[in-house]
Amino acid sequence: MTEVKYDVLGIGNAIVDVLSFSDDKFIDDFGLRKGTMILIDEERADVLYKNMGPAAEVSGGSAANTLAGIASLGGTAAFIGKVRNDQLGNIFTHDMRATGVRYSTPPATEGKATARCLIFVTPDAQRTMNTYIGACSTLDDSDVVEEEIAASAITYIEGYMWYEPSTKDAIRKAMRLAKKHGRKVAFTPSDVFCIENHHQEFLDLIQDCDLVFANEEEVKTLYKKDTFEEAAEAIRGICDIAVITRSEKGSVIVTAQETIAVPAAPVAKVVDTTGAGDLYAAGFMYGLQRGWGLKECAELGGKCAAKIIQHMGARTLKPLSDLVEAA
Repeated sequence: MTEVKYDVLGIGNAIVDVLSFSDDKFIDDFGLRKGTMILIDEERADVLYKNMGPAAEVSGGSAANTLAGIASLGGTAAFIGKVRNDQLGNIFTHDMRATGVRYSTPPATEGKATARCLIFVTPDAQRTMNTYIGACSTLDDSDVVEEEIAASAITYIEGYMWYEPSTKDAIRKAMRLAKKHGRKVAFTPSDVFCIENHHQEFLDLIQDCDLVFANEEEVKTLYKKDTFEEAAEAIRGICDIAVITRSEKGSVIVTAQETIAVPAAPVAKVVDTTGAGDLYAAGFMYGLQRGWGLKECAELGGKCAAKIIQHMGARTLKPLSDLVEAA
């Protein structure tokens, strides 16, 4: 069997986040759906960008944030995602490699520009995301390298990637290769918006996964249940481990045999919830790869999420390794 080089390999959107503080009036005036993510075209992205306030640009993308978190904790990670050979593409490539994440997907040399996500953060710390996918949609199965999948203990898929036939083919190939080499597959549906658009396909995908990350609203939407308790029972046994985050209520781990509730880590002040789920997944998978118990994995995930929501954006300049030392 191929030697494991990476704790986690993620397949996701290679996006540069553009973050700005906003207010509810702006959200209403531009007809945005607060607290969710929607896909937009390049023209709409230009309109929103011209009207948003002062902004900060930082490389993002759900799976990419998770991998950066794993590297910050002291783990090893690799990323598959597509950019264009333009300014934002160069920024994304530099930022990923600077975090210590292996990133070798060749950039597109023509066609759509590098993706960007316009994130409006309201005073209640909710983030409303408007994403222009751009070059991400050109990823295909040729970008999935068997040697990288074989060398990764977990292949982590973000639901945001499930939109084009070519990206779906890439994900299916990665999942087949992971199974072929006896590796785990993890999946996150990413957002209620994604579930509503790909409901049955996501239900089918989850049955082939070892590990699923979802928040409370996502799992309720997946199984069309009114309560959290009903949704948790519906997902029980579908995959080996279902991890359900519940914001200030903490998280719940559901397996065929048990349910483990873990309280949220304390937070002094919530500034921006962008990346909370991404960093939770980083902490959880980091612990899992080191043989920790599920409760301990969830506790580290919660600490990572608590850390990231106390500042703007989904990346931290300070290493997260101190959270491991304190665990």
